[in-house]
Amino acid sequence: MKIIKSLLSLLLTIYGLTAYCQEFIVKSPDNNIVVKVSNAEKLVYSVIFKGRTIITPSQLGFEFKEEPALMTNFSIIDHSDRNINETWIPVVKSKHAEILNSCNELQLNLKENSGPMRQLELTVRAYDDGAAFRYKLLRSGKVGDRQITKELTTFSIPGDPKAWVVEYGGYASSNESEFVMHPLSYVNEKTIAGMPFLMEYGDNTWVAITEAKIDNYAAFYIGTNGTPNQLTTKLVPVPGEPETGVKVRFADEVYTPWRVIMIGENPRTLIESEIIQNLNDPCAVKDPSWIKPGMCAWDNWWSGDVKMEMPVIKKYIDLASSMGWPYMLVDWQWYGKFNSPEADITKWAPQIDMPEIIQYAKSENVRIIVWIYSSDVNRNSAYKKAFPIYEKWGVAGIKIDFMDRDDQQMVNWYHDIIKCAAENHLMVDFHGAYKPDGIIRTWPNMITREGVMGNEYYKFSNKMSPEHNVKLAFTRMLAGQMDYTPGAFLNVTREQFKNQTPAVVWNTRAAELSKFVIYESPLTVVCDHPDNILNQPGSDFLKIVPTTWDDIKFVGGYPGDYVAIAKRTGDKWFLGVMNNSTGKTVELNVSFLPSGNYVAETWSDTKNSDKEPKEIKKSIVSIKSPGTFKVIMAKDGGFVGILNRK
Repeated sequence: MKIIKSLLSLLLTIYGLTAYCQEFIVKSPDNNIVVKVSNAEKLVYSVIFKGRTIITPSQLGFEFKEEPALMTNFSIIDHSDRNINETWIPVVKSKHAEILNSCNELQLNLKENSGPMRQLELTVRAYDDGAAFRYKLLRSGKVGDRQITKELTTFSIPGDPKAWVVEYGGYASSNESEFVMHPLSYVNEKTIAGMPFLMEYGDNTWVAITEAKIDNYAAFYIGTNGTPNQLTTKLVPVPGEPETGVKVRFADEVYTPWRVIMIGENPRTLIESEIIQNLNDPCAVKDPSWIKPGMCAWDNWWSGDVKMEMPVIKKYIDLASSMGWPYMLVDWQWYGKFNSPEADITKWAPQIDMPEIIQYAKSENVRIIVWIYSSDVNRNSAYKKAFPIYEKWGVAGIKIDFMDRDDQQMVNWYHDIIKCAAENHLMVDFHGAYKPDGIIRTWPNMITREGVMGNEYYKFSNKMSPEHNVKLAFTRMLAGQMDYTPGAFLNVTREQFKNQTPAVVWNTRAAELSKFVIYESPLTVVCDHPDNILNQPGSDFLKIVPTTWDDIKFVGGYPGDYVAIAKRTGDKWFLGVMNNSTGKTVELNVSFLPSGNYVAETWSDTKNSDKEPKEIKKSIVSIKSPGTFKVIMAKDGGFVGILNRK
């Protein structure tokens, strides 16, 4: 027997099949997605979808400061496989009341054959709607801080697919810009593209790259290393470091975020996917019953010459009360001068009385959310004193603004804020924020965030086209919740549009209503002035549209053309359709409805909405499933409907 084993070992060595030269495969439960990891000259992976290679062999590994690169010369010292098949109930139902987490997982434990003999874990998961992998860097012989200068992860894309590229002009930004369609070859070594990074390969193949569970690590952006269509992982540098400098510091062990590759035959799979949340840990809040999604009025600078005065604040509380909304957001200047060493986020400005505001809101069945500037929150750890005070006041949540970073330090700051807020029963809405990463599963008080070019841009920019609004459903929204702040009721045509106060928007009233169905935000903050909303056409829809959902179905569309999404709450389906700047009729398949006859209450464009965008028509129509339903939209138009079984 010993002779046989020796001969077998010799043959394996001769033919290069030793433990450090192996290929491992993990498949999705439906077998349509295959991830291969090869440990040969270098550690590489590839991804196949329905027999088609969508990511060719791509590099894995790291470069460090004062350490050799970690990318080759490995032995696989252990590996394991497991199947994950669980159903869990989210505290906050962004898209589904019940979420299936089903995948196959491969874990490889690797060790260098020579040199520092460092160890690395690589975990790979294959879902029916995508693939994901992450690294764990283990202890090494080096004592003290270790410093990552580059993550070598690449995504080598065959061919030259269409790509929707968002560029923020650098690593420090509020993540607010347009997704522009280019051939993938447009991306080069100077590109710093944000995520999700959507690509259409053709022949029924759509792919989006993003990340999940960012913790104690830098976020990443996409560029190339000079090789066309070989996308690289560009980590955000530590503050004060150059682009070539240190990105991540750690002393012991560190996990990277999950590198996520969403995959489907059409955008439906990507839009309906829960892969981002599934890659995060279960809820860490012991009793999350206090976390209540809902609509929110907002006394903001956008909707007019709003002053931080008691009568103005009460007017917005009255709006929330009249509309049946549970929240009202008191915006900047409530504590006086902000972004200043003198700022005190525990004291209200002399012209207002916060206890009176909170008590008045309570009498109207409304709770208050307060805005705070990030530097004022962080200065001398002011939040540790302020958050317990807010809870004592009866504040429901906080909106923190102007972080504009996603380096390792800022990522850790987010986690500290979210945890402290949870301890004090405060929901969190981040503005000037980076993209979501599924943390809402673990910390459901992190209920929404901005990181999107939303309605505020109508006030000072000409970029807010209907095409942009449509594209958001296929791009930014794939990552999760986005506080776009819809609800602009001063609707004008493109020709009438200009930057002004009060702000106007270049789309129809029906299109504005569709944002409440299509866009995902469990806390939905409404941007307009009470006088522009109360008793106006379409305001009745805002009294009944929910902000959380039991199910979601992509019904049709294409980035920049139109989008139709249906969402269910209880036994009611809400259908939202949003158009670009060319009027059209779309015929929608309603097979997402159980078979039967339905009555639809609809709000739609009129024949005159091209010229008078505020006009909206309310109708009752019959729908049969299976079957189709025809929607006529004006240019810059839209449609919403509530579908009930007869």
